This record gives sequence, C-alpha cells and structure tokens, in this order.
Amino acid sequence: MPERQRFDVDSYMARVRTHPCFICGLVAGDPDFAHHVVFEDDFSIAFLNRYPTLAGYVLVCPKAHLEQVTGDLPLADYLRLQTVIYRVSEALRRVLDVERVYILSLGSQQANRHVHWHVAPLPPGVPLEEQQFAALDAERAGILVMDNAQVSDLAARITAMLAQVKT
Repeated sequence: MPERQRFDVDSYMARVRTHPCFICGLVAGDPDFAHHVVFEDDFSIAFLNRYPTLAGYVLVCPKAHLEQVTGDLPLADYLRLQTVIYRVSEALRRVLDVERVYILSLGSQQANRHVHWHVAPLPPGVPLEEQQFAALDAERAGILVMDNAQVSDLAARITAMLAQVKT
C-alpha cells in the first residue's frame, strides 16, 4: 500500500483559482497539465487523479469545456459519458481489489468548472468511519504517494482492461 502524505489544501485552492482549466490544458497537450490518461476518444478523456486518496482514482470528462453536468450536455452526450464512467468503473473493479466504486461529479463555478466525474475505487477493509466522503476528502485522508513507475503501471493495467470492458 502506498504511503500517505498531508494534502496542502491552501496551495491547491490558490492554484485552481488562479490557473487555467487543468482539463483543457490536459486535452490541449500542455505538459504542465499532464496526467496519466487511461482512456481517450474524440469526445471524452479519463485519467488518473494527480492527488488520489484511493489507488486507481480516475476522473472522466468531456473534452469540450462544459460546466453544467446536465445543462450543457444533450441527453445523448450525457449518456455517452456515463458509458465511459461505467467502463472505467468495471475496469477498476477487475484490476483492483474493490469493495465499492464511488461515482460523483464535483466542481464549482469558483474553481474546477470543467464538468468531470470522480470514479474512486474503495478497497476492502476500510473502516466505516474512513469510507464515503471521508475516503475522498484529501485534507482528512491525505493523498497517496506513488512514484511515476507505479502510476504508469496502474494506468497501463486500467487502460488494458478498458479495452476488454464492453457495454
């Protein structure tokens, strides 16, 4: 199990409030916003969270800068994204030992405006008081520290499994 370190919430909040959209930067290929991508097509992208509280924590997003979970997406596009979320979730369940997969959309008009879903695999054995929101709260749980080789290996395993998950 990777070590945990304290998450610097103040630095993070300052960065997300003052820097350009990190998802748009990733989609544009800006190396300052690089993440380990596990899935990409013409419409969406899925990548490992840079500040994971759980191993295998993935963000799924439309490539276009949209800000409202339903308001900016026609139903067909919303369902297309949900299909990617389903496939990512199933890939995580097959690659990792998972008790439950949390799926939620977070963000704010004040920061992280680009629509994105969090797909976070909870491993078995986590005490109840450390599950649910506590498991996702980087300030409370801390973030997992993994070296680039570990993250690259995990991304490759998820990507390979995604190729096998059909809907």
